[in-house]
Amino acid sequence: MRDGLRGLTTRGRSFLAAAVAAAISAGILGEKDLLRVAVLLAVLPLLAALYVGRSRYKLACHRSLEPHRIPVGANARVVLRLQNMSRLPTGTLLLEDRLPYALGSRPRVVLERLGAHQASSVAYTVRADVRGRYEVGPLVVRLTDPFGLCELTRAFPGTDRLTVIPQVVPLPSVRLPGEYTGSGESRARSVAVHGEDDAATREYRRGDDLRRVHWKSTARTGELMVRREEQPWESRATVVLDTRAYGHHGDGPTASFEWAVSGAASIAVHLRQAGYKLRLVTGGGADVDAGEGGDGLLLDHLAEVRLDQRVEITTLMQHVRQRADGGLVIGLFGSLSTAEAELLAGLRANNATCVCFLLDSSAWLNLPAPARAEADQAHDAAALVLLQAGWRVIGVDHGARLPALWPQAGRGSQGFALRAAMAETVAGGVR
Repeated sequence: MRDGLRGLTTRGRSFLAAAVAAAISAGILGEKDLLRVAVLLAVLPLLAALYVGRSRYKLACHRSLEPHRIPVGANARVVLRLQNMSRLPTGTLLLEDRLPYALGSRPRVVLERLGAHQASSVAYTVRADVRGRYEVGPLVVRLTDPFGLCELTRAFPGTDRLTVIPQVVPLPSVRLPGEYTGSGESRARSVAVHGEDDAATREYRRGDDLRRVHWKSTARTGELMVRREEQPWESRATVVLDTRAYGHHGDGPTASFEWAVSGAASIAVHLRQAGYKLRLVTGGGADVDAGEGGDGLLLDHLAEVRLDQRVEITTLMQHVRQRADGGLVIGLFGSLSTAEAELLAGLRANNATCVCFLLDSSAWLNLPAPARAEADQAHDAAALVLLQAGWRVIGVDHGARLPALWPQAGRGSQGFALRAAMAETVAGGVR
């Protein structure tokens, strides 16, 4: 009964207030009929509270998400199945599934009377335009009387998780030169022999013979490294995602960082389908090996990656070199200064094939003409440094489409030398 009284709605409390006012008026005026009205007004909400408070429904709820992982902008279907486990029929139930703000407003569904052991299902659709992992639930059931005078809330503890991954776009088949050619259609094969100290070593594992320790690599990396006895030919690629907060601009789904995240996801999935052994490196210290969990592991990590104020270019380079074993390096970087570009040039020390998608993140802002010219000059200067160091640089402006830019990653050195000369001419003209 106490629960029922606490669950009185505004209508129920108004009935009680009207009953008190009518009783006082009846006492002052001496009207017995008015007193009967007061009693009726008081009895109705009390009976409703007794009815709802003593309702002990045994309900079972099952929620299913179809699917559990969706790309940005897609819809997921949530199905709720509610079953009455008792012998008593239920009254009208108001169902409300709790959702985070990014998935939209909370759905409210009215479920009519459920008979003994009867089950019923309802469904609704959610849509997310922002990456992330979202908790769906718990389900809240509101019990009410036919007059709406009393309402109690019951919540199921179970929740489900919906993962919203970045948008993955298909990329055209492009042969990336600079690596050894193996079997298969346009597959690049790399042997980790770019440098004896880097590629012919790996991290120490329990059980390795200590006589195979490579002390030069150990001293340089700060971790125990051993020589490889045998290095099979295989396609390797490292996708580097720049998570520096000051390197990206814009807000929400149209920010430059969201373009980079979608690009990293698309490139990673494309290279895995082409037979590459893939790593994903981000500034937060994440080093994801796609061979361990497939595309799902990569996309789940990219669903949660965020910008970090503490990340610098040196941090990214340390993460890339921590497991340097040769192969292709593809980086998606925000705005770079000339000094940061010179640091990145060091990744070409072993003549590895390095491709940079250099985002002109200032293009995501509405800058005045002088600031726009200054930003373009800094962007061209950073691109020139990387081009001269042997990187393959692909400029990315606001509104650019990755499938249209991807073929540029497969151009030979002659095309990139021409671009370097053009960039140097532009930089000289700006001075």
